[in-house]
Amino acid sequence: MSAKQILAKREIEQIIKRMAFEIYEQNHVLKEIYLAGIDDNGLKIAEMIAENLRSISQIQPKLLRVDIDKDVKYQPKVEVSNLPESEDFTIVVIDDVLNSGRTMMYALSPFLSLKVRKLQTAVLVNRSHKRFPLAVDFKGLELGTTIEEHIQVNIKDNNYSAALY
Repeated sequence: MSAKQILAKREIEQIIKRMAFEIYEQNHVLKEIYLAGIDDNGLKIAEMIAENLRSISQIQPKLLRVDIDKDVKYQPKVEVSNLPESEDFTIVVIDDVLNSGRTMMYALSPFLSLKVRKLQTAVLVNRSHKRFPLAVDFKGLELGTTIEEHIQVNIKDNNYSAALY
C-alpha cells in the first residue's frame, strides 16, 4: 500500500500553534504547566507547543519525557523524566497519534498517584477507532481510518509530515 500524505510541515506547524492556543485558553490562570511528551515524536510536539506557549502567554511550560515501548502490549514500566515534586499542578500528556488508546493510557498511569490539579491529553492525529475508553482534550486532526491503516508522523530535522499507509 502506498503512503498518502495527510499533513505537510506548514499544516503541522499551524495545528501545533492552534493546540498551544487551546491549551492556553483552558489554562490561562496558570503560572506554569507540565508538558509530558511521549518519546520520540510526542516529546518533539511537546517542545513545539512549549515554544508556542512561551510566545503567546506568561505560562512557563516545563517539559517531561515519557518513555514507553509502543511495540509491546503490556507496559511493565513507564519512565518519566523529572516527575513533578509540587502538588496541585496541571499536566498535558502529548503524543503524535492516538491509535488504540493503549499507549496514552499507560502514559497517564505515572501521574495518577500524584496530586494533580488537572490531567489533560493532546495528540497531533486522533484516529476514530479506539479500544480503550479515552477522550483527547486537544487534537490536531480527527481522522477516520480502518483497522488495517496506519499513520506515520515524521518530525525530524525541521521536516515534518504525516502519512496514511
